[in-house]
Amino acid sequence: MKKLNHLKQRAASAAFTLVELVIVLTIIGILAGSSIYMVVGFIDDAKYQRAENDIGALKTAIMGFARNNYDRPPTEEQGLMALVERPTSEPVPARWRPYLEDQKALIDPWGNPYQYKSPGQRSGKKYDLWSMGENVEDETDDIGNWSAEAPE
Repeated sequence: MKKLNHLKQRAASAAFTLVELVIVLTIIGILAGSSIYMVVGFIDDAKYQRAENDIGALKTAIMGFARNNYDRPPTEEQGLMALVERPTSEPVPARWRPYLEDQKALIDPWGNPYQYKSPGQRSGKKYDLWSMGENVEDETDDIGNWSAEAPE
């Protein structure tokens, strides 16, 4: 009997109490919550970086279009679709090929179409190309081809 009581006492002292379990679960919850907060921040940064990279790829496609069409980028009416499908509006390009594989390249990381204006006003170049970002409003925080380090 004495041995049995001793085993019960030992088992009771080896088990976790409810308070200890609550403390451990609270700590795990805090760590998980802060990790999620950090990951969401990285995802937002990645979307902005992807938009900048997409604009670079679109600029390359527009340069190819212009090179094949007497140094003329697509008109505003033709828009960025001229890089995917042969334009039918004037001036119809004499030499055309698909400059992008599909229309998915014309969509920014937030699911909105990239904006295109020709001739350019904000960039001072032949065209403006930009994403309105996550707020989907035309503002000064837009990501476009007018940044200082972005050559045409």
